[in-house]
Amino acid sequence: MSRTYESRSNGLVLTAVIVSGLAALGLVGSYTYFGETSVMAASRLDWAMVIVCGVCGGALGAGFSAAAIRASRRIRRWAHPDPLKRLVGLAAACGLAVAAIGLVSGGQTFGTGYDQAKSMLEGQTISPVFFIEKLAATFLSMISGIPGGIFAPSLSVGVGLGATLGTLLGASVALSALLGMAGYFAGVVQAPMTAFVIIIEMTGNHQAVIPIMAASMLGYITSRMLSPEPLYHGLSRAFIAASIRARRAEERTAS
Repeated sequence: MSRTYESRSNGLVLTAVIVSGLAALGLVGSYTYFGETSVMAASRLDWAMVIVCGVCGGALGAGFSAAAIRASRRIRRWAHPDPLKRLVGLAAACGLAVAAIGLVSGGQTFGTGYDQAKSMLEGQTISPVFFIEKLAATFLSMISGIPGGIFAPSLSVGVGLGATLGTLLGASVALSALLGMAGYFAGVVQAPMTAFVIIIEMTGNHQAVIPIMAASMLGYITSRMLSPEPLYHGLSRAFIAASIRARRAEERTAS
């Protein structure tokens, strides 16, 4: 009777994950999201990029998380007097801004950024400001109230950040993109184990396990120092508060 929500839901969530994984394997077989990569840290510069990408990715992830949580809370207070009119107007403005960013970037920021991320993980270079444009588009999409997702765009932002850092410092673009993705994603979600396990599985790279783990931990530590509240925890508070209010209203009605 005293079990927490997490304890009561863990079994159900794990069962759903296992069943969905088996269904995917049965339908399309074994595959990796970004294809197979085999880059590894082979020089001092490569290991230095672990630190650079981890710290920079964590700092950028912390900035995104803190700004997103703060903006969401302010928007709820701002929209309170006339929520329908104000939120629709905000969504329209954000949509126009996202479209403008997409046009300026030549369409690079539209969608999840999968094609751009995959090309950088293969060692190709694209615009050095891609990660900034993608970050801005993702942020605007989220605060509009109708985000298309945070997970996949975050991977693209991290890959773009790492590739840009690698290009500027003369390091391997493919390895830097991989490390940037680990550092930034761990910084956003503040879950380093989740970050490096997902990235290893999505790239099939087992040669750079230690660098990926190190970048994820550095990203997490940096993000935790700059923004103590994780993104999903902060965003969930509004839903938890609404659920509590609804339950109290039902109790008052029943009594």
